[in-house]
Amino acid sequence: MTLSTLTKSEAAARSSLLEVQRYDIAVDMTGLLEDEVWSSVSTIAFTCSEPGATTFVDVAMDVRSATLNGQPVDVSAAADGRLPLPPLSADNVLVVEASTTNTGTGEGILRTVDPTDKLVYVWTSLEPDEARRVWACFDQPDLKAPHRFVVTAPSSWLVTSNGAPESVEDADAADARVWTFPDTPRLSTYVVVVNAGPFHEVRRRHDGHDLGFYCRQSLAPVLERDVDELVTLTRQGLAFFGERFGFPFPQERYDQVFVPNLGGAMENWGCVTYGDGQLFRTPPTHAQRAVRAEFVLHEMAHMWFGDLVTMQWWDDLWLNEAFASWAANWGMARATEFTEQWATFLAASKRTAYEMDMSPARHPIRSDVPDVSAAMSNFDAITYVKGQSVLHQLVAYIGEEAFVEGLRDYFSRYAYANTRLDDLMDCYSRAAGRDLSAWTRAWLDEAGTDVISLVGDELVVEPADDQEPRPHRLDVAVFDTSGEDLVPVGRTSHEVAGRRTPVDLPAGGLRLVNAGDHTFAAVKPDPASLTAMLERVQQLADPLDRALVAATAGQLLLLGDVAPRDVAASLTRALSTETSPALVEPFLAQALQVADRWAPAPESPGLLSTLADAVVGLVELTDAKQAALRTLAASASTEAHWSVLEAAAEQATDLDLAWRMAVRRSELGDYDEDAVARLLESDPDPDAGMRRLAVLAAHPSVEAKEEVWRAFFVDYAVPASRETLVLGSTFWRPRQAELLAPFAHRYLEELHTLKGGLLNQGLTIRAMYPLGAGDEDFLAAAEAAAEDTRLMAYARNQLRSNSFVLGRILRARRL
Repeated sequence: MTLSTLTKSEAAARSSLLEVQRYDIAVDMTGLLEDEVWSSVSTIAFTCSEPGATTFVDVAMDVRSATLNGQPVDVSAAADGRLPLPPLSADNVLVVEASTTNTGTGEGILRTVDPTDKLVYVWTSLEPDEARRVWACFDQPDLKAPHRFVVTAPSSWLVTSNGAPESVEDADAADARVWTFPDTPRLSTYVVVVNAGPFHEVRRRHDGHDLGFYCRQSLAPVLERDVDELVTLTRQGLAFFGERFGFPFPQERYDQVFVPNLGGAMENWGCVTYGDGQLFRTPPTHAQRAVRAEFVLHEMAHMWFGDLVTMQWWDDLWLNEAFASWAANWGMARATEFTEQWATFLAASKRTAYEMDMSPARHPIRSDVPDVSAAMSNFDAITYVKGQSVLHQLVAYIGEEAFVEGLRDYFSRYAYANTRLDDLMDCYSRAAGRDLSAWTRAWLDEAGTDVISLVGDELVVEPADDQEPRPHRLDVAVFDTSGEDLVPVGRTSHEVAGRRTPVDLPAGGLRLVNAGDHTFAAVKPDPASLTAMLERVQQLADPLDRALVAATAGQLLLLGDVAPRDVAASLTRALSTETSPALVEPFLAQALQVADRWAPAPESPGLLSTLADAVVGLVELTDAKQAALRTLAASASTEAHWSVLEAAAEQATDLDLAWRMAVRRSELGDYDEDAVARLLESDPDPDAGMRRLAVLAAHPSVEAKEEVWRAFFVDYAVPASRETLVLGSTFWRPRQAELLAPFAHRYLEELHTLKGGLLNQGLTIRAMYPLGAGDEDFLAAAEAAAEDTRLMAYARNQLRSNSFVLGRILRARRL
């Protein structure tokens, strides 16, 4: 079915014409137990401001029947996901009965069968306009209304929705139950949800909330292992956000559902869904726990920013995502054990925004979105990562007290309504007592990354694309380098305006610009500071300062101002003494990436071996051991390295390290099919087949690569999770470029025929770009493909961004 995409002008016209009073939606899921049929009856009560006018309802299903105010509607006119309606009355009731068998692609709905026990699970995820695939609705964010669900499901299933069920009763039909849920608050169509299956359920009551956690039965031991931590994070987040926003979450029930093959998470009101890759099969490292905590708090922040108050149209998507991302890090640093989260964010995440914002894929945080399909292209690092960085700069610019006061004003004024960016900025302006219109234009309406240098006694700003420089509030930290240790001599704050800003700084051989990471800008250190920071990063006492050095080194790689060997050496030095759990894994990951992907082929094996030598020392540290062993497994180069790994694998209580060692051996040409088969048979993980695929992905043979390729692009057998990105990078081994060249060009062809929902397609597009393995010929082809308007906008943007990075990698290898 070819679907129309709703345009901004169509949405505005329909919004001015209609006001939706309520949705009453009956869902029949009994056809999903042994088949693929989803059925719904959607009853929509709405008013029309111009009686006699016509419009359409969104429904991308097989429409069986429809009535408007009791009169039949011609359903044969349904086309392209729209059902035209006859002339409207002032008050209207529309009833649409429809069904779909498109339940296996993840487009709005996904039916999965657990390979271990054959149990069936179903989830819905409706952003941005997928609600029309599961029931008829006016599918746009500014037509909010209460939703009431009545769900008939197999009797062995639990059903979750946006609140606690009012009743669960046996259905007239055998082996089915009817779940009736109460009215939701006024919500947009994309944040309601129905999930079902024979879930394992854990419930806890705390602080006036009824907290629920769900997963498939095969992962019940994993959820039980981690549930106390999840409860703690949920309690901390609800309490912190409720107090800081001046608006406690207004519902007792708060469920979190971990589901198979969801490439991310979704902020459904009171019922968040996550891909169950967040239930780590091996006891998680500190970094994995921090990532999961960020997911929990990000989706929770959406309850206020996105669900309670919702953007009017998708051009303010950043209002949702950037805020939720910023609030998650803020909440982690203030309310949880992850007190150094801002250092982790800088070291592990911010690089992705610099890569995209320096590339031809850059776009303003706020940009024109003419239709919903264009909104999909903005689910990227600029929206999420640069957006939250800019909010972090706003906090520094106006002060946290004013920022919080502005948020409280915003939620108080606009609860259950829709807003534009100007509404938010007006609240901040009132709270700060200063005009923020120029700040808003500079930061939100202009693309690109400013480059800031400290030249003599002046901060010099080089803006992107001949724009005027943005205002920056930033700190400069100065250190005395004359002795054996770095000695702090001063840390000053500056408001930077224009191209040159005089600053009064104490003397010192190392000057860290943007200390504290309050702004979003690339930094070019002076030569003395660059040498000092790379050679003495391990002497900096503040984790955020050490993270800043690593981040600055990454920026300088992109700018072509530093060689991979120098960055790899600096990170290896940092790791020799690093003790902060917030930084060990980000530094390990960056060091491995630079040595493996950025370094020229003749130097890479030596850099990997040197890194592995350094990592062996971390294996003895309790807090770093697990992460160190994983990095060692990816970089092992000598018999001594393998001896350490083999000893650790013998003592391990699970197979994670054994799988990682098998991947590295396979990459080096040693693929033991019998050993892999034994691992697969012994591993209880329902997704263990993906570990086998990773071993194949690393192997330097066409046959192995072909099997992995089929799993991605023919069978769509790769579950969507963060591990999808790992599998992609394992496939594209930089030292296998000649073997991989034909696959690189095939990747560009596959982009035209991708299937599945937005999150899953996006993961595949990012995971399977040949970053580090592509050559100049592929780069030219990818840059040309980025201009092919037959590709969806998201794919074109990712091609532009990743091709920029690939070009910089190829250039860095020549330094």
